[in-house]
Amino acid sequence: MQKLFTRIPHMKILSPTREAKIKNAIAYKQPNLTVVFDNVTDPHNIFAAICTADAVGLIEIYTVNTGAQFTKKLKQGKRSGSGSKKWIVWNEFSDYESCFKAVRAKYKTIYGTALGEASQDLYSLDLTQSVALVFGNEQHGISKEALQYCDGHFIILQGGMIESLNISVACAVSLYEAYRQRKNAGMYDEKSLMTEEMRNEMMETWRNL
Repeated sequence: MQKLFTRIPHMKILSPTREAKIKNAIAYKQPNLTVVFDNVTDPHNIFAAICTADAVGLIEIYTVNTGAQFTKKLKQGKRSGSGSKKWIVWNEFSDYESCFKAVRAKYKTIYGTALGEASQDLYSLDLTQSVALVFGNEQHGISKEALQYCDGHFIILQGGMIESLNISVACAVSLYEAYRQRKNAGMYDEKSLMTEEMRNEMMETWRNL
């Protein structure tokens, strides 16, 4: 089994309250749900999405940034957003093939946000399955390169004059729909996908953060 985290030889001693909080958060994790950001340029959008990802129970996120200007912005943002990043594994790639090969190795279905004749309503998707949701650039949306790796496309229905949501908002809406479906299916409770091995491994890492 591929390790989620690097084991740390020296463990911190935690208070009972802190240890219980960490154990509860780990039990809440959803190892078969993730998000991918395609050349998202604003680090604030990434860090806002990371907060949502943590709240919903994601273990990791993916970003693919094919331009130096995007990478530079994200690195600048990391200095101010390192706290929100601490609890989520951030997988960074500079090309689509490597990114989606890594995603496909761990997640069964990939859906991209894109408007088209074949696009499905977000609320019609089965988000209890192993799934990765792809969100595109703030100005241009998801790229053709990213779309070719997707199994399907989805949209978030809107009734106002504004045609699209902010990336971090779209991510939050989508992840909380996944949360709703998974909560109703008991995936945060008795049907948790976190094995004892995964919980112990994550605990070893988190107690030192």
